[in-house]
Amino acid sequence: MSIEFNFPVKVSLANRARLKEFIILIFRKEKKKMGDISFVFCSDGYLLEINRAYLNHHYFTDIITFDLSQQNSGIVDGEIYISVDTVKANAKRFHTTLTNELHRVIFHGVLHLCGYNDKTARDQSQMTEMEDHYLALFLKRST
Repeated sequence: MSIEFNFPVKVSLANRARLKEFIILIFRKEKKKMGDISFVFCSDGYLLEINRAYLNHHYFTDIITFDLSQQNSGIVDGEIYISVDTVKANAKRFHTTLTNELHRVIFHGVLHLCGYNDKTARDQSQMTEMEDHYLALFLKRST
């Protein structure tokens, strides 16, 4: 069981140990057994290439999550790619801090690995509700 943060693109991510502990907590609360999770903080261009190559999508996005779990293992492994460029733009667009938006996107990826989807309006609403829940809990635990 491990969580890695990889930074091909530099971004400030303070208190990583506490963030890792909280990610583990999310898996526990969602009744999922966490395996190896890797976060890659990259550029728009890099994430666009991944989107094209692996998903056949030809648009920019803030995050792509790959569930790498072995079938029937019960252990969740995954890679989460986050575009720092888009996260920065979204922080401005939604009038929030870069740190808050980074945490939202990180939790979004974790929630995907826990089985949440965002394809339909209903799924998007539930995903946003869960992001808000975990963001509030994370902030509460840090005070």
